[in-house]
Amino acid sequence: MAVPKRKTSKARRDKRRASSYRLNKATVVECPQCHEPKEPHRICRNCGYYKNREVISVD
Repeated sequence: MAVPKRKTSKARRDKRRASSYRLNKATVVECPQCHEPKEPHRICRNCGYYKNREVISVD
């Protein structure tokens, strides 16, 4: 069985683990009704539409 010859330093260990800690970019799509940016699969905050239907009334 393979055994490491030296102890892995904390810096080397943490460098390897750091790649999965970053945040992903927020996805933004254009609302088909008002053409404002919105998150996918969410009600548009500007016009209140979702899937071509008015879900909430926005004044």
